[in-house]
Amino acid sequence: MASRLLGRYARLLYRASSQAPAATAARLPPSVAGVLEVQRGQDWPCITERLMCTGKIIAKEEAVASIPRRTRLDELVEKAAVPEDVLVAWAEQGRTGNQAATALVKWIRLVRATKGTFKEQPDLMMDSRLQDMLHILTQQMSSVWNSTLVSVLNTLWIMDVPPPDPVLTSVQTEVLWRIRRLTYKQLGTLARWGTGRKEEQDVTIVNAALKQLELRWTEISDAKTVSALISRGRYMTPTLMDKLEDKALELAEGFSSEDIRKVCVSLAALGRRSVPLLRALSYYLLQKPSSEFTTKLILDMAYAYGKLNFHQSQLFQRMASELLPRVPKLSTVDVVHCAKSLGFLKWLHIPLFEAFALNYTANSQNYSTLQLCNLILTFARLGFEPSKRDEFYSKVHSVLEESLAGLEPFLQTDVVWSLCVLQQAKPHLLIPFTQQKHIAILSEKSPVRLENYRLKLLHIAATLHLEHPGSSETASSLLETALSIPANSYPLSPVQSSLRGALKSLVGVGTEALRTGVDTVYGWTIDGELVLDHDNKPVDLSMLKAPHLPNGGGDQDLPDGARRLAFLAWEFPNFGSKSKDLLGRYVMMKRHLHLAGFITVEVPYYEWLELKTDRQKAGYLKDKMGKAVAEDMAK
Repeated sequence: MASRLLGRYARLLYRASSQAPAATAARLPPSVAGVLEVQRGQDWPCITERLMCTGKIIAKEEAVASIPRRTRLDELVEKAAVPEDVLVAWAEQGRTGNQAATALVKWIRLVRATKGTFKEQPDLMMDSRLQDMLHILTQQMSSVWNSTLVSVLNTLWIMDVPPPDPVLTSVQTEVLWRIRRLTYKQLGTLARWGTGRKEEQDVTIVNAALKQLELRWTEISDAKTVSALISRGRYMTPTLMDKLEDKALELAEGFSSEDIRKVCVSLAALGRRSVPLLRALSYYLLQKPSSEFTTKLILDMAYAYGKLNFHQSQLFQRMASELLPRVPKLSTVDVVHCAKSLGFLKWLHIPLFEAFALNYTANSQNYSTLQLCNLILTFARLGFEPSKRDEFYSKVHSVLEESLAGLEPFLQTDVVWSLCVLQQAKPHLLIPFTQQKHIAILSEKSPVRLENYRLKLLHIAATLHLEHPGSSETASSLLETALSIPANSYPLSPVQSSLRGALKSLVGVGTEALRTGVDTVYGWTIDGELVLDHDNKPVDLSMLKAPHLPNGGGDQDLPDGARRLAFLAWEFPNFGSKSKDLLGRYVMMKRHLHLAGFITVEVPYYEWLELKTDRQKAGYLKDKMGKAVAEDMAK
């Protein structure tokens, strides 16, 4: 700002003064007037030009002036095809430190391309021509350009030169000396190449580069640098990452598909759920042609969005349509990873999951037991049933019969619970999981994790008791397991709280005809329980038998024609993404309650939240109850 003001002042002063000497010269003798005009013409343009120059213009002029002429060595190095060509050219034409740096960088690239790593060929470093090149570089370090200097440092890192080496020390010192004069691209290059190095001087350089980037982040103007820096996000400070995310949002339109993939995977690895940035990247990825939707990109994006729990249905549909024809050619690892990522997102694309099931059926011998377990867990989470279920599950059971016993106890429980969800659990598989012996094994492994698995054990026992009623000793083991389960202590959601309040208003406060928040022996919690007689009038529950309760309820049987109703509040997380289909867990809940003698009255959130008054809610519940009873009578 100050330089601009000075520049404008100088121009105005110059214009004003250009008229005064002219008027003065008219009154002076010609000789004196000529001297005055010459002096003004020589001095003022120079002063004005300097004051009007900005820092960028000066730097540009100086840079142009300092560019050396292209030499024969530069041409030979550029045309070199093998490392020996570079060394020969240097021996014949080598002169300056900048030429030595350029030749060294080119030599390293050719060595890596033709001969592999330096550790395999340590004699390469003993060549006298290379040593002379390094000597000249050390002696004339100040003449090396900034970009070439940064490349030389990376070259020495690639060569794995030890820290005491004088060349490495000189380059490191020079880089630190010039760190503030480096462009943001050069700083980004140092940050990308140097992160992860352990030497003290290297760490100092990287930290200095990151500090400069944090101060000068507004200078960044290209998407490549932003994506490259974010991909190294685990080495960045939180403040710098925040600024890089802001810059990525600004430059998102210029990101390539690969840049988007790198950024999203890095954000997922860091657990940074930047919703505005993810939305922008998703939007621009949707605009990319099909040729850029590679299998790697699709799988990595599914993983990133699954890890961050970010939903973008249009992009998911595009990814699924692009991936579907390629499923037969996918490896088993890719199939399982993609299915698992989509399972975390609760996003079920029927044709794609049918293709996953067919892939397993056709290549079951290539799937490991762990991969099969992950596939079964995902199918159970989404409640997916393959169209060719008999063929699919015949191969699943043949594998699990042999390998289930060898799995880790908690994984065993997860797999058997998933089979219960999918209605594929056989009694001989379930019985061991209802015994105290299995609970003791889980307790020994991890008492903390056991608390999370108690409900799954109850669901397994409920499946055995309700779906296979002829099994021996199931009822007693079920009750024994249920009594050790603490009551549900989760806070009520707004829908649950509102539903229970509406039920109390409908039935009447203080009556014994309603139970709310019922924890059953089957591991499920019912939001409300009613018993209606043949006239659809509520019945007192206190004296009726209740086999679904741990204490068994009263001693009276259900009256003739009476029906037991269970009210279930379905929340947003109970459904699949962008779907009104329940997840597998809650489908099993409905099935168990039906088998236990309940008529379920389902109250989904998307219907309940539309009701604004108590009168509307009461009418809604009466209508729901009437429809549920009518459907039961029609069976």
